[in-house]
Amino acid sequence: MTPETLAMIQGWYFLLTGVWPIFSINTFMAVTGPKTDLWLVKTVGAVLAVTGAVLLTAGGTHEVTPAVAHLAAGSAAALAAVDVIYASKRVISRIYLADAAAEVALIIGWAVFYLPKTT
Repeated sequence: MTPETLAMIQGWYFLLTGVWPIFSINTFMAVTGPKTDLWLVKTVGAVLAVTGAVLLTAGGTHEVTPAVAHLAAGSAAALAAVDVIYASKRVISRIYLADAAAEVALIIGWAVFYLPKTT
């Protein structure tokens, strides 16, 4: 796998999961559980969608720079942390632990490409 492929995978994941609550909050809540602040869910979705679009652009144009990788891995780490912390406190549904697993896989992917190599 190349950094461009990883950027495309994460880009599609973020774009699709980001627009989902914007276009169908009812199906989103059917899977993820009830929400009280729908505006906040949609705002986070919009930010994820934009991040996904940037990753798709970077991957598609072969411009996956270290800054793009930091954005990708950092976003995945932030989401994984929120997923684990708030699912463990039972504030959000345990289904978010599946998202945390996906985010960790993405972080590992970026680490393979951008952590210093020892010889």
